[in-house]
Amino acid sequence: MKNKSFFSLKYLLIAYLSVTVILPIIRLFSTITGDHAREILTSAQFLNSLITTIIATVISVTVAFLLAFAINRSNIKFKSAWVVLFTVPMLIPSISHGMGLVLLFGDNGIITNLLSINIGLYGYAGIIMGSVLYSFPVAFLLFYDSFRYEDFTVYEAAGVLGISKGKQFLKITMPSMKQTTVSAVLSVFTMVFTDYGVPLTTGGTAMTLPVYMYREVIGMMNFSGGAVVGVVLLLPAVIAFLIDLKKSNTSSTSSTVTKPYVIEKSQRRDIIIYILFGIALFLLCLPIIAFICLSFVKQYPIDMSFTLDNVKKLMAGGIGMYLINSLAIALLTALIGTCLSYFSAFITARSGKRLSNQFVHFISMLSLAIPGVVLGLSFVLTFKNVPIYSTLYILVLVNIVHFFSSPYLLAYNSLTKFNPNLEDVAKSLGISKMRMLSSVYIPSTLPTIVEMYSYYFVNAMITISAVSFLVTFRTTPLSLMIPQLESQSFIEGTALVSLMILVLNLIEKAMAFIIKNALQRKSEKVTEA
Repeated sequence: MKNKSFFSLKYLLIAYLSVTVILPIIRLFSTITGDHAREILTSAQFLNSLITTIIATVISVTVAFLLAFAINRSNIKFKSAWVVLFTVPMLIPSISHGMGLVLLFGDNGIITNLLSINIGLYGYAGIIMGSVLYSFPVAFLLFYDSFRYEDFTVYEAAGVLGISKGKQFLKITMPSMKQTTVSAVLSVFTMVFTDYGVPLTTGGTAMTLPVYMYREVIGMMNFSGGAVVGVVLLLPAVIAFLIDLKKSNTSSTSSTVTKPYVIEKSQRRDIIIYILFGIALFLLCLPIIAFICLSFVKQYPIDMSFTLDNVKKLMAGGIGMYLINSLAIALLTALIGTCLSYFSAFITARSGKRLSNQFVHFISMLSLAIPGVVLGLSFVLTFKNVPIYSTLYILVLVNIVHFFSSPYLLAYNSLTKFNPNLEDVAKSLGISKMRMLSSVYIPSTLPTIVEMYSYYFVNAMITISAVSFLVTFRTTPLSLMIPQLESQSFIEGTALVSLMILVLNLIEKAMAFIIKNALQRKSEKVTEA
């Protein structure tokens, strides 16, 4: 009887995940016909998407690999700060990167006017540049984490055998990064292929599948045609998910780090890396620099004098309501999503490998393979007659599903590190599962919970794809003001909104950092006592 509440919550969670993940995807597939699928697969939009995605993925993964390699194989100072700075582009919507490039390199851009050079941004070039800016941080973090766990013993043996540094890189480093490279390629490919924010602003006449889907659904209310595109966008993500899942299941976990990588001293190397990092950081943050410059000018490029009129215009245009909507959506998404994903991880990590638990794990992981535009359209088709459809709650619901997998994995990895015999001991002492959850696991994993909350909040603030099909005038979040203002040619306003989102996310990240440090200090004091 003590575990009755646990099992009740467990089956409620299964019902919730089935309704919000499985049912919308089934509803989406039910609208597809063979003729529509063939039409899309042979269309110019599909070819555009494929070409730009492949090129952007190669560039993004290559640059991420080189920078992660450099930061882990040098003695430069403030490595943690460099990592944070390289991931700042994750804190603004993808459409903001596109707008930043337009502000800089468009036909009337700052750099275009300053240097009198037009790079031909609109089209493939703009989509690729914006996609690299948008996707680079994800690949960088994957490589950075993997390089930290390389075993120096192999390199030490190779040095004794007289193997050159170049051959060590090709024969040891590259093979050791194979799995991470596959994950990075799959992650970046899926992000770029399913993103419509960058191509919406920089694509010009080169329309990609996500933009085509967005215009069909939003502009022409063609839900059937949009569903066909949605399924096409879903397939690469599902394939990538299955490949990554198979790789995870078959990869060996027997290897351990016996000796951390020893970095040789080289002042010349470190100076070169400082210079390269400075250039890379400048290029990555260039759109953000443009936002800061243009947020407070009267009228670009006619009058570049400082003014606060743009703030007043946005206030008069109801930005306060958009801001409140965004904060409400982000806070509710973070609070409810963290609770649901943590409880899901508790079920799968600490309750044995029952069929129902495996089902929870599968659905929790499956949401990783559903692009935002696909999920948003699936929710439209499934819940359009439900009472919460035109409220903030449907936006919270879709965001929770959209970002569910990563926080779930954070909690799952943390909970699996506990002694596997804890449940047996608790059962022998008559301690219920819910008591173990509240008294043991939650207090011990508070830093992870803070990180989960932060992930939900930041992504709910920047997302456009998942909510764009579900918003009404009264429920529009701050991020969706960017395409609205861009369509009105109010570029100063788009810059200011992007800057506001960045500042809010930086504040949240700073608060999360402070809380995690406080928890760590408290834990260290308890350990010492």
